[in-house]
Amino acid sequence: METVDSLLRTPLHDVHIAAGAKMVPFAGYDMPVQYAGLRLEHAAVREGVGLFDVSHMGELWFSGPGAGAFLQSQLAGDVGKATPGKALYTCLLNDEGGIVEDLLVYGFEDRYLLVVNAANKNTVVALLESELTDDVHMEDASDVTALLALQGPKSDDVLCAAGVDLRELPLYHHAPATLYGAKVLVGTTGYTGERGFELYVPSEKAVEVWSAMMEAGKSMGLVPCGLGARDTLRLEKGYCLHGNDIDADHTPVEAGLNWTVGWKTDFRGKSAILSQKQAGPSRKLVGFKLTERGVPRQGYPLLSADGEPIGVVTSGTQSPSLGEPIGMGYVDASHASTGTSIKVAIRKKEVAATIVKTPFL
Repeated sequence: METVDSLLRTPLHDVHIAAGAKMVPFAGYDMPVQYAGLRLEHAAVREGVGLFDVSHMGELWFSGPGAGAFLQSQLAGDVGKATPGKALYTCLLNDEGGIVEDLLVYGFEDRYLLVVNAANKNTVVALLESELTDDVHMEDASDVTALLALQGPKSDDVLCAAGVDLRELPLYHHAPATLYGAKVLVGTTGYTGERGFELYVPSEKAVEVWSAMMEAGKSMGLVPCGLGARDTLRLEKGYCLHGNDIDADHTPVEAGLNWTVGWKTDFRGKSAILSQKQAGPSRKLVGFKLTERGVPRQGYPLLSADGEPIGVVTSGTQSPSLGEPIGMGYVDASHASTGTSIKVAIRKKEVAATIVKTPFL
């Protein structure tokens, strides 16, 4: 069992404590779940701008003449699309096609950067290390890299106020920049569904950059945001969370992530998911809205309109933007059509719901 003393800390831990953040264990780290409140932080990102500390994420660099070919053999996506200056979202699969990890690939002239979830970093590192060839070098830069996520429609304004103008940088691209004397990598690969930037900062500069950004964004209403708002924001946009909506027991085909797969490339698990794609999956990840009062939570049973078990909730919340309860979960393929009436078993009550298209917002 994790104790506060056993938890890892990001370089910004003391900043969060000083700001009065409520801290919780997450992926082995002591992380801020909220500051002024989830609803306020959520609204700030949807309508203005917020700043997240996501330094718990892992950063793995790959270089050497065989780096591209190696990553292509390991990842389901077409790594060739991660050309210099571009980024790719894809998955690392097991032999059965299950999602070991979802991740980002940043392409450079002579190397690649993989950004992975903190909870899975050690698993990913071990798997990739075991497959490394002599012409590929892997460097784990997680401990020397802090990651700040500036998110919201006013994020360009804040970044400009900080002296960096990247208003022309498209989604899923990246560029180098100098921020308050620190050399940083800036990406547009956010997890909130809003315009925003990911700032990869040397760990020793994290406090300085965070504090200066907060000051630069003060007139634009910039607020610090925690993991609580990050979760509600991503769920409204139908983004999957590893460990909830996707995991090693579910495939990209089942999760509706066919678009992350380079079907003309070769990679671990391809034969399994190709067969599943051709035959059609027996279960599918769907979005749903409750039509009665209640909040769906991970693990709650999903039932047919007749009350028969058909699946399970993977994520759920009371949507701050919509003001109604939403969720995602796996259901039998025969019940996965949009508009299908289902039920969510919340404690001892069966609450009516309807399957809807995602994103919810």
